Amino acid sequence: MRLKSISLSGFKSFVDPTKVTLPSNMCAVVGPNGCGKSNIIDAVRWVMGESSAKTLRGESMTDVIFNGTTHRQPVGQASIELLFDNSTGKVGGEFAAYSDISVRRLVTREGTSDYFLNGNKCRRRDITDLFLGTGLGPRSYAIIEQGMISRLIESKPEDLRVYIEEAAGISKYKERRRETENRMQRTLDNLDRLTDLREELDRNLTHLKRQAQSAERYAEYRKEEQDLKAQLLVLQRRVQSGVAERAQREIDDFAMQRERHQSEAAAKAAEIESIRQQITDANTTVSDLQGEFYALGSDVSRIEQAISFAKQRRDSLAKDLAQTLEGKQRELGLVDSDSQRLTDLKEALSSIEPTLVREREEVARVDRALAEAEKVAMTADADWDHFTQKAALPRQQVQVQQGRKTNAERNLSAINERKTRINKELASLAERDSDTELEASASALSDAQGAVSSRKLSLDSLKQALYAIRGELDTERQQQDVLRRQLQALTGQRASLEALQLDSKEMASDDAVDAWLSAQAMTNSDPLVEAISVDEGFEVAADVILGHWLHGMQSDLGALDTAATVPPTGLTLIDAGATPRSSDPALLAHYIDVPRGLEYLISGVQVVDDWTAALNARSRLSSGESVISKDGIWVAKGWIRSRSQSDAEQGIIARQAQLNSVIEEFDVVAANLSATDQRVEDLRSKRSEAETTIDTEQELFQGAQQAVSQLDAKHRALAASDEQQRNRVQQLRQDLSDTEIRSAEEQTVIEEAVKLLDRAAYEVASDDDRREILEAARSSARDSVRQCRHAKQQADVALNRCEVRHKELLTQRDALLRSIERAREQVTSYEQRETVIRGEMPADDNPDLEARKELSDLLEKRLGVEAKLTQARQSLSELETVLRDREQARMQAEQAASGVQSKSEGARLKLAETGVRIEQIDAALRDLEADLDAVEMSLPEGADESEWQVRVDRVGARIHRLGPINLAAIDETSRAEERKHYLDAQDSDLRTALETLQNAIKKIDKETRSRFKDTFDTVNAGFSELFPKVFGGGTASLEMTGDDLLDTGVSIMARPPGKKNSTIHLLSGGEKAMTAIALVFSIFQLNPAPFCMLDEVDAPLDDANVGRYARLVSEMSKKVQFVFITHNKITMEAAEQLMGVTMHEPGVSRLVTVDIEEAARLAAS
Repeated sequence: MRLKSISLSGFKSFVDPTKVTLPSNMCAVVGPNGCGKSNIIDAVRWVMGESSAKTLRGESMTDVIFNGTTHRQPVGQASIELLFDNSTGKVGGEFAAYSDISVRRLVTREGTSDYFLNGNKCRRRDITDLFLGTGLGPRSYAIIEQGMISRLIESKPEDLRVYIEEAAGISKYKERRRETENRMQRTLDNLDRLTDLREELDRNLTHLKRQAQSAERYAEYRKEEQDLKAQLLVLQRRVQSGVAERAQREIDDFAMQRERHQSEAAAKAAEIESIRQQITDANTTVSDLQGEFYALGSDVSRIEQAISFAKQRRDSLAKDLAQTLEGKQRELGLVDSDSQRLTDLKEALSSIEPTLVREREEVARVDRALAEAEKVAMTADADWDHFTQKAALPRQQVQVQQGRKTNAERNLSAINERKTRINKELASLAERDSDTELEASASALSDAQGAVSSRKLSLDSLKQALYAIRGELDTERQQQDVLRRQLQALTGQRASLEALQLDSKEMASDDAVDAWLSAQAMTNSDPLVEAISVDEGFEVAADVILGHWLHGMQSDLGALDTAATVPPTGLTLIDAGATPRSSDPALLAHYIDVPRGLEYLISGVQVVDDWTAALNARSRLSSGESVISKDGIWVAKGWIRSRSQSDAEQGIIARQAQLNSVIEEFDVVAANLSATDQRVEDLRSKRSEAETTIDTEQELFQGAQQAVSQLDAKHRALAASDEQQRNRVQQLRQDLSDTEIRSAEEQTVIEEAVKLLDRAAYEVASDDDRREILEAARSSARDSVRQCRHAKQQADVALNRCEVRHKELLTQRDALLRSIERAREQVTSYEQRETVIRGEMPADDNPDLEARKELSDLLEKRLGVEAKLTQARQSLSELETVLRDREQARMQAEQAASGVQSKSEGARLKLAETGVRIEQIDAALRDLEADLDAVEMSLPEGADESEWQVRVDRVGARIHRLGPINLAAIDETSRAEERKHYLDAQDSDLRTALETLQNAIKKIDKETRSRFKDTFDTVNAGFSELFPKVFGGGTASLEMTGDDLLDTGVSIMARPPGKKNSTIHLLSGGEKAMTAIALVFSIFQLNPAPFCMLDEVDAPLDDANVGRYARLVSEMSKKVQFVFITHNKITMEAAEQLMGVTMHEPGVSRLVTVDIEEAARLAAS
């Protein structure tokens, strides 16, 4: 399975439909930064199901659609299609029969994303399932983008595991396990729900059986209750009928009262209408007087304004008259001046018209002469053209044949030089002896390969030894950790016990005691608790007997005879002399070693097992004797003492014994830890020596490999050179034969050209005389045409000048005529204006005398109207007061009628409610299927509603005590039992299915562990072999971070030649890149994906490492198809196909493809 082509349309910068064809296994994509190379890899990742916009260098999934440029509009969708060659049938299942598989993805601006598989719409999961186990996917190791190299090396162990899983092909197992777990979870959920249903059904069955027993009693009580309810309803109906009769009588009384109040309100309404009419008349009078008053005020204002306007009008007319007279005089002056200018223009026109006629006649004459000259010139040109066409043929023949002759002579010279070079090269190749060099090279290559095999065996042996040392070191480290944890626990236990022992002491400060003991030369004194020996089981009894003496210091008291100072407070000294144990096992002294000074404390103390035995022994004790139990209860003849929980001295001996045991165990563990530390250091030293030896041997092995590579390359070069030499000799001989043929052909061409050249030269010489005659006639005709054209130009200029002057005079004359006419019209207008103004001016000097008199009369009349208006308004106010009183009386009558109406409505409502209750009672009787008349007949005399209500309640209580009754309990019980049998069968099926799913998960886990372990070991071995090839030395390996193969992480350990780094993070960027390349290619060796895409992986590498990288890719390309983006010339040289991405149009990527081998063949030919 391999990738045949990638079709892009509207994806990022590839706006135009672009098809990237991948014919070989080494295709390089080149181009300047920012031209869109990485968009090709983004397209492949996107179509395989990538859903993270951030991974595709965007913010949202629609960012992959071409967003337009300054010259192009955005497009509405993006489409990517991958075409795979499945002729090997690597993709199994339903697609195994297809030789080609097409995967396409389409996204629109609306955010919809569709997938197509062989043209059929499908789900994203179908695409991911198609590539499961093949090493392909949106984030698989087959696509190495920019920055992914460093992320791969620095990734967490859990993330690095994913690549091993993909190489192992267990991604499909994980998917199956996840689906199985989901099905198992759903099965468990269903089983839980089914269990709940079964339990609920069991409970329901019990209830149903009890309900069935109560059903019959319920039916009897229910029949009795229905009969009593029917009789109660009849009694209630009697009561409601009486209530309805009383309500009807109240309604009739309220109707009579309402009619009386309505009559009173109607009388008041008639009076109100009369008063309103009077008010209307009064309003009319007021309105008329008010209108008259406002009219008189308006007339007064009008006359006052007219007097003011008349004065302003007189002043304005006087000013307009003065301006009109002035304008009239100005226009009359203009008429006189324009008339004089018009006379002068007419005289100028009369003088220029004869000159204009003469110029026009001269132009016509020159035109005729020019036409005649041009006719003669055209005849001469026609004769000349005919001659030149005829005479050009011999001259062209001369040039053609001369060129043929020169070209043939040049070719003949080149052919002769080519023959000389071929003969020299043939002689040189004949002198070379390549067979001897080839045999020597093959022998040296065989010796070097033997040395490599020997070095490889030695290196493998050293590595096995190193693995054994590492195994021993891991074992010792584990033992070291165990011992350290034990030592730490013992240290804490020891410190705790020592602290408890110190807290239980009751003596003076250590400084005072040490100083006094030093003064008495008693520095070697030890506390009794550290020196005393007590048999096991008797520690508590010894604690109770010895008490505070346990903190005393053992010493020789004879040394104190000469002591000059008093002992410090709280100091206890005990004579250190030894006392033998008692031989009587009934005494405590048989089980304790005490110093001589404390012998009296235990000499008479017996020991028993428990409190009961101590009480039994008490009666036998004599004075001075006592008995103590092992748990610390001390009994004497006259007292009993028990061990208090708050006593700080209790357990001192037991703790001391425990402390001594801890100290002994601490010493043993410390010794073992020291020995283990020494073994770890020894193993580390051995491991370092083994690694150094392996590094040295690895360098020698790599040196041998390089020698083999160099010798192999030399041998291949010699073999290729020998083959090239043979081919070259054959080619040279063929070329020599071809040159002889071409030489004869060129000599024939030269001879033919010489003959044709002589014939054409004779024809050219005969045409030269005729050429001179025709050329002289044509030149004379052209001179005549030039002279006539010059004369016509001068005549045209003179005529044009005369016509322009004539037009100017006519234009000026017309303008003056229009100006004179306009001025005369303006004078007439001024005269008319003057007449109008003089007519509007008044004849007398005081024209507003009458207006002032009229104004005085109007003011006096307005005062009289104002007095009448005041009187009318007062009458109107009195009428409105009377109207308000009458309306108030009418409202009181209406309110009384309304109150009676409300009471009537209440009675009607009661009647309606009673009717509704009666209807409800009748409906209830119908529901009970009771006959009203029959129930009436069944009622006894004196039946009371309350008594019947008590009877109904009593029966209802009996029904209530039965509880909820299910009348269909028997049928429901039968159905429930059937359902229980069905659910029991389902429960059995689900448990069987759950067991099957659990077995399937165990099988999947087993297969996953096996595949992961095998893949890890294989990839680790390949990584260890490829790393030295890539770096020219060094070691590398993969390590698991956990014990469980299902979820353990994977970490990388890599050490380039000469380095002892402790972590991968200490490597440089280039070293990390080379390490990642070695890891990825080791994965490819195990499970080659159909193709591998590398995006500028060689960017951080120097030329030497780029060369190794290119050679490694070339070797891998025999099994894997590579598509790599690069800027490095060395990587480009290794490619078989170059695809250039350009951005000639800003923002739009285009593709140019070059086949390297085809280009090399063309260049060679």
